[in-house]
Amino acid sequence: MNENPKDLRADSNALQVRKIGNSIGFILPKDTAARFNLKEGDKLFLMEQPGGGFTLTPHDPDFEKAMEIARRGMKRYHNALAELAK
Repeated sequence: MNENPKDLRADSNALQVRKIGNSIGFILPKDTAARFNLKEGDKLFLMEQPGGGFTLTPHDPDFEKAMEIARRGMKRYHNALAELAK
């Protein structure tokens, strides 16, 4: 075996895309799922990155955009919202 430790480490983090029913997906190793506190049924969102990569995140990017818009509105109309809350 002429594999150096660096190559073995990269392979242990590699995920293989597999056919699952009529879709494709990948299986996370049990220790990786535990490290990120992921459980069956959790949702992850795929976000494309500049340069062709991607990131998996548990945070819905559409919700984050909506919250940013809401924060701007609450800041702009702070006085009106405070009066309505009385």
